[in-house]
Amino acid sequence: MHRLLIALLAALDAVLAAAGGIAVVLAPLTLLWVFGVGNPDWSALWPASAAVWHLGHLVPVSVTLPDGYLAATGIDPTFATFTLSLAPLAFAAFTGLFAARSGSRAAEAGAGLTGWLSGSLVFAALSAGIAFTSQASLVASETWLAILLPSLIFLVPSLIGALAGAWRVGDDGPVDAVRGWIERMPAAWAPVPGLALRGLAVTTLGLIGVGGLVVLAGLVARASQVIGLYQASNADGIGATVIALGQLFYLPTLVLWGMSFAAGPGFALGTDTAVTPAATQVGALPGIPVLGAVPDSTSSWLLLLVLLPIAVGALTGWILRSRMPFTTGPEPLGPRLVLAVAVAALTGGMGALAAVVSSGSIGPGRLADTGPQPGSLALTLGLEVLVGLAILLLSPRFGGDEGDVRYEERDDRGVSFAAREHVPFDRDEHWTGPTPTGSPVGAGISHDVWPSSYREPDAVATDMTLGVRGSASLSSASSVPPATPTSPERSRTGASGDAPDELSDDEVRARIRAAWSDHGGEPGDKR
Repeated sequence: MHRLLIALLAALDAVLAAAGGIAVVLAPLTLLWVFGVGNPDWSALWPASAAVWHLGHLVPVSVTLPDGYLAATGIDPTFATFTLSLAPLAFAAFTGLFAARSGSRAAEAGAGLTGWLSGSLVFAALSAGIAFTSQASLVASETWLAILLPSLIFLVPSLIGALAGAWRVGDDGPVDAVRGWIERMPAAWAPVPGLALRGLAVTTLGLIGVGGLVVLAGLVARASQVIGLYQASNADGIGATVIALGQLFYLPTLVLWGMSFAAGPGFALGTDTAVTPAATQVGALPGIPVLGAVPDSTSSWLLLLVLLPIAVGALTGWILRSRMPFTTGPEPLGPRLVLAVAVAALTGGMGALAAVVSSGSIGPGRLADTGPQPGSLALTLGLEVLVGLAILLLSPRFGGDEGDVRYEERDDRGVSFAAREHVPFDRDEHWTGPTPTGSPVGAGISHDVWPSSYREPDAVATDMTLGVRGSASLSSASSVPPATPTSPERSRTGASGDAPDELSDDEVRARIRAAWSDHGGEPGDKR
């Protein structure tokens, strides 16, 4: 595919990624402006939509409450200005997945670098346009952060996707050079880099699944509290829809909180608060319905949740162990040990990154500190996954000291024999006569009807004669001449090797009767 076309398609992907994220926010806010606000200020619709989009891409948003609202609600004026930085990660996840797919397609088309640069530059330009046109007095953000952070959320996954695509199909460049360097490593060490990345992917997906299960269990167990908070909000249909959409945008953030809860460190919902399997200490919480799933107290049984990350590590170790090469002797410990430590360290780094993107401020005062702590989550996840990995990666493989029977041929015979010498086939030595053919029409009685035990030289000569006649009639269909017979048949055909005179049917019958009479009977006699 032409590079210009790839660049245009990558640019189109960037436009769709940005427009899709904005549209998801702009559409419900437009409905809210039309049906939920008596006298809407249309000039505030775009800044509000852009602020939500920026917040979803990790950009802190500064909110300033108007004086009229403070007077109506009785809020302390010291809380009039605060920062929102807890990101609804659904926007970042959508942009990142779209970018990774775009980079992968460009690499598979043969121009990964071109597609990556084109899409990243276009998305950065769109981010700059949104940042410069969305500043308002009530909601604002740092312009450089509003350009940099969304651009990085597109640029990094797009680069990862491009590298993955180039690894699959090759790029005749640096990716192939790295692949060649890895393949030149010792056989026991060559699979380690690829398996480490594969292990990181498996543990990441597994831990995200664990977090989702924890969130689902909390919503089911405390469904009454969630419904009660919905009812206490006194929201109409439009308001309830907006609240539900907002919580849906925060669902990936809640999943990461659930992952941290299962691992042990838990998360905070304000300054000096903690929600962990061992204990829960929270104060007054905002009236957000989904926060009703947070338990008021915990049970010692919840400590068993720590087994889930260990199980994820064990599953990862089993997958990686099944992809490691079999050996005919004892498996080297070094590659397996390095692989286990590398996957655990990468998983810990992933946990730290998850804690960073899922923590922030949700309001003024004590609500400025929410989410998990990066250091404790990284350390805990790394150790738990390492335990699971060690169970299957470092333990000896069954039958590993003797080699795997699928890859090693074993000779269990009690007696061995020397190999027979190969002798070329001698056609003249093993000549058995002309190729049998069917008797031609009108040739008389077929020789195949008589038992072979009664066939004497005369009968053999008869068969030879019939064979010659049959082969002569089919000579146009065969390009291979019949083999020259050896003695005694050769004596019957003459010294020159020419075929004998053709026998009539009466002569053939006479020879057959003579052969039978030599054995003491005639054809058809019963004794």
